[in-house]
Order: sequence, then C-alpha cells, then structure tokens
Amino acid sequence: MAVPKRKTSKQRRNTRSTANINITAPTLAECSHCHELKQSHEVCPKCGYYNGQQIIEFKEKKKE
Repeated sequence: MAVPKRKTSKQRRNTRSTANINITAPTLAECSHCHELKQSHEVCPKCGYYNGQQIIEFKEKKKE
C-alpha cells in the first residue's frame, strides 16, 4: 500500500484547486459598425466587421 513519505504542506494542498477559482466573464466591447456587444479583438458575429473592415460576408436568408 502506498504511503506518503512526507506530510503535504498546506500551501501545496491548497494550490491544487486554485486553478478553477479565477474564472471570469469575457470582456465585451461595442462593435464600431453595428454597435452590438462582442468580444474584444474578434470579428463581430452580427455584421462581420473587424477594425472598420468587413472580414466575413453573410448570405441573406430567403423567406418563403
């Protein structure tokens, strides 16, 4: 049966779970083209613009 050779210190024991504590919500910025909230430094999912230039072109859906 495996037995630890030395006692685990409180600091070493407590640092195991600290990686999951510091999770925060992503920072949102306003799109300069459509003024919707989007993640900073990413292409806007609504209009496809990034830094004043259109990166993604969306096809319009046909309504029947």
